[in-house]
Amino acid sequence: MKNLIISTALVLSLSACSSIERLSRVGETPEFSRIENPQDKRGYKPVSMPMPEPEVATREMNSLWSSNRSAFFEDQRAKDIGDILTVTIDMENEAEMESTSSRSRSAGENAGINNLAGFEDTLSSKLLPDGANLATLLDLNSTSNNNNTGSTESEDELTLRVAAVVSQILPNGNMVITGRQEVRVNYEKRILEVAGVIRPEDIGIDNSIAHDKIAEARIGYGGKGYISDVQKPRLGQEILDIFMPY
Repeated sequence: MKNLIISTALVLSLSACSSIERLSRVGETPEFSRIENPQDKRGYKPVSMPMPEPEVATREMNSLWSSNRSAFFEDQRAKDIGDILTVTIDMENEAEMESTSSRSRSAGENAGINNLAGFEDTLSSKLLPDGANLATLLDLNSTSNNNNTGSTESEDELTLRVAAVVSQILPNGNMVITGRQEVRVNYEKRILEVAGVIRPEDIGIDNSIAHDKIAEARIGYGGKGYISDVQKPRLGQEILDIFMPY
């Protein structure tokens, strides 16, 4: 009972904190996040991946070419930490799955003693309780039927463009990019985030790269504001959904 009271008090306090926070911004638009260095954000960790052996650049005498260069002419595509490039997101996913299963099981057991060297009447009257019959000692029957049908269908479509910053260059030349875009419309803020690892060779001549060329891609698109608060289930409902068995 004590644990239940403590748990209830904790839930009420959390709900009160959430309500106070919402009351403090009644009539106000969602605030933009501060622009900051991704490496200074809380929880930021540099990317570490398996790397090939480093190559030593060599340059021939009387030559402007070095062995570590992949192109002779320079361009304006992102190549250093802090450079900006555009990520194009054009996702259209559709999945459909349907499954059906059926199971049926039936079992029966019968056992009895009709004759036992003429002693069946004596056994029934002296050893067994009144009304007992040796011929019907055991009679068991069981039947089980199970039918399951499941169907799942999902369809997602997302077309966006977002600018990202090169935050790290790995030893093999691949680059880690991070980008965040916030758009506020009335009382709703839409947030787009993208992060991952890209190859410089995959950057287009217009300094853009498609989302399907980003390794370890992390793409998030959501909202924050009045509409999102209404659509989100209440704290108590989330807790009940976790603990309710049905």
